[in-house]
Amino acid sequence: MSSLRPWLESFTWEIVTTLNRGLCEAKKALHKPTSDGHADTKTLWDSNHLNVMTLDDAVDLCRRCHRMAPFCFYNGNTFAAIIALVVKKMNLPADQAFIIRSLAGHIVSGVATDEEVKAFKAFSDSLA
Repeated sequence: MSSLRPWLESFTWEIVTTLNRGLCEAKKALHKPTSDGHADTKTLWDSNHLNVMTLDDAVDLCRRCHRMAPFCFYNGNTFAAIIALVVKKMNLPADQAFIIRSLAGHIVSGVATDEEVKAFKAFSDSLA
């Protein structure tokens, strides 16, 4: 498996928005774009999600988009769900997939330790 791929290509902004809407509906939370982060995040996503990049870069794009808060609620969950779906498509052994999803989710949500970031980067680099 190549480390350089268009990991996020199938996730259009419409799909990102639909994922967020579903998460909000499940928790009966308001689904609405934010006035200060939505447009800039959409622009960043649209200009990058089709790019060939490392898995580490794909996770970083999701982290950056989460931090920009394009929606009122569940930004972290939305972008962590995207990375979880990317990892699922990799067809890794179940135990390895669990660890990689966990590491990626922590990075996207901004709670990863330096050790977790280093371990994820090592995994991403090993895909070459």
